[in-house]
Amino acid sequence: MSPIASVKTLSIDGHDVTGRQEETILDVARQNNIFIPRLCEMDGLSDVGACRLCLVEIKGQNKLLPACVTTVEEGMEVTTDSERLQNYRRMILELLFTERNHVCSVCVSNGHCEMQMLGQRLGITHVHFPYRYPKEDVDASHDRFVIDHNRCILCTRCVRVCDEIEGAHTWDVMGRGIDAKVITDLNEPWGTSETCTSCGKCVHVCPTGALFEKGRSVAEMLKRRQFLPYLTLMRKENE
Repeated sequence: MSPIASVKTLSIDGHDVTGRQEETILDVARQNNIFIPRLCEMDGLSDVGACRLCLVEIKGQNKLLPACVTTVEEGMEVTTDSERLQNYRRMILELLFTERNHVCSVCVSNGHCEMQMLGQRLGITHVHFPYRYPKEDVDASHDRFVIDHNRCILCTRCVRVCDEIEGAHTWDVMGRGIDAKVITDLNEPWGTSETCTSCGKCVHVCPTGALFEKGRSVAEMLKRRQFLPYLTLMRKENE
């Protein structure tokens, strides 16, 4: 197939844009500085469509589709910002806040949290749903890092970066629904893991305060994620 044939022309929010046939709506939107909220997606990791915050409207389809896993098609007309989408996104984010114990005022990542920043951008001033207040474990058995399951949103970034970039696959998901949680190895304490390389990649990709480094103040908790696209590119070139 010729390179020209693989280029798709579509519109996003009324703007004519182009993208390669393997690219997603989110890829093309990002290239054209069109904001679509997301929490599970991260440049350099595989896409899973877990958080559903990137839902968009596509003309001719009744259901909303996740932009991070929906590839572009010729003539596609995409809407990324409508009253319907805003209502869905606020509801999804509020449910994420209530499912665990996300209280920004007492969180170690206050001011440096993607979920908090999205809440501010989407205009969430309070939560309409009752908090579940689960009593999840805090695993501080690792020498350098801590995981607080009370602040995990199950985005699986830690699972994917550990598997796809580091190659250790220390992390995985156990359980289903509201009982699901990320675990190390066979649900063993993080500090006893024989597969963990202590590289810290999982900590730096976490969008909330679920994973953090011991002995760091809030101001020092800026996370370094620039390595992901570079490492992904190097991995593909070596395959």
